Amino acid sequence: MTGLSTLLIVVGLFLAGGIYSFAKQQMPKSLIVLLSIGAAMCLVSGVLRLEVWN
Repeated sequence: MTGLSTLLIVVGLFLAGGIYSFAKQQMPKSLIVLLSIGAAMCLVSGVLRLEVWN
């Protein structure tokens, strides 16, 4: 596991927590969708950069 993949996964999980928090505060749906896209992109890129796939 490289440092960049770890960082991407941590940022993705942080954004996922933000999604939960924003949903509880009933923030605008467009903001939650934008945050979801960012979290998904971070998590997917972090997982794909793991060295277990080689």
